[in-house]
Amino acid sequence: MDYDVIDLSLAGRGKARIEWAGLEMKVLETIRARFEAEKPLEGLVIGACLHVTTETANLMLTLKAGGAEAYLCASNPLSTQDDVAASLVQDYGISTFARCGEDNDTYYAHIASVLDKRPVITMDDGADLVTTLHTGRKDQADIVLAGTEETTTGVIRLRSMQEQGVLLFPVIAVNNADTKHFFDNRYGTGQSTIDGIIRATNLLLAGKVMVVFGYGWCGRGIASRARGLGSHVVVIEVDPLRALEATMDGFQVKTSMDAAKVGDIFVTATGDTGCLRAEHFETMKDRAVVCNSGHFDVEIDIPALEGMSKSRRCVRDHVEEFLLPDGRRIYLLGEGRLVNLAAAEGHPASVMDMSFANQALAAEHVSLHHAELERKVYDVPREIDEEIARLKLESMGIAIDSLTPQQEEYLKSWTLGT
Repeated sequence: MDYDVIDLSLAGRGKARIEWAGLEMKVLETIRARFEAEKPLEGLVIGACLHVTTETANLMLTLKAGGAEAYLCASNPLSTQDDVAASLVQDYGISTFARCGEDNDTYYAHIASVLDKRPVITMDDGADLVTTLHTGRKDQADIVLAGTEETTTGVIRLRSMQEQGVLLFPVIAVNNADTKHFFDNRYGTGQSTIDGIIRATNLLLAGKVMVVFGYGWCGRGIASRARGLGSHVVVIEVDPLRALEATMDGFQVKTSMDAAKVGDIFVTATGDTGCLRAEHFETMKDRAVVCNSGHFDVEIDIPALEGMSKSRRCVRDHVEEFLLPDGRRIYLLGEGRLVNLAAAEGHPASVMDMSFANQALAAEHVSLHHAELERKVYDVPREIDEEIARLKLESMGIAIDSLTPQQEEYLKSWTLGT
């Protein structure tokens, strides 16, 4: 079996942690049991570029149960849990190419290793697998039935490809499923980002001014969790509707330059580049902490920060100190990469349960309906979204009402009024 992991002797610990995460992933467990019986992915090669975590491992086991030949590489150089990668290889026979801390060349070599397997379904978290295929492996595109995409940044890239007419196969935007972004982005990112900041710094968040860039679902989650821990939260937005919503939710809304003067901790969650720049660093207080919870490490202008600093040193795990000429210190967490994965463990398993249930059922949908799909980005079918919500409620022991025949008739009618 082809693989590249740091140390197979870590497999025992990884297996125990994979099993622990699985206890919180009851929806995926239900899907896996059906997949085991029906084998809807029989004979399909699936190439996945995802964060190599305990939760992802449970997705890979579900795909394998469905009959797929699955290959996995990391979607971020710092997010791999090496014991999980080892266990996937040693205990479950899943080819995995991932090493925590791998350099850029190794990162793309691992993507190439997955593409060498000639997948007919791609699974992405950020679209690096798909874009690599489109730029360097176009000859393989004709064998790909479709892909799936896990995160907002990846969907943005794919929609850009569609608009420019260069997308070579259909992709299901798993991120856009309600059972994904309403929960994973808001509750998962909200909790795990705060977790990463606390693990890296051990700072007390109560009383601190936390500046959150972006008030999408991820930003909403981070802001609400920070407030719950006693932080004074400032939101930065460029969208007037989101800025208004943040204001109505009780947060301060400021320009980034005004916020730079008062913030203690800065978190970017926009999916765009250059949110924190040299002019912000020049204004920040001594010992300001900056970190990123967006997919790529471009939201903080790290080269600018390094260029204006006298020195740069590591002061704690995942914490780098940049000393400015005037003596002020700015602390960067997790090399500007996803702080929730670089300094913590990513989202809790119970919320990834729904996200990866979407991935598994989207793969099944692709296997059945790929001939009907055009070279476009598609939302997850509504029936899949609703089925996952139903299964999640069921796993939590929650029952809900259904409409009576009279209520259904009323909603269909236009003649019944006052």
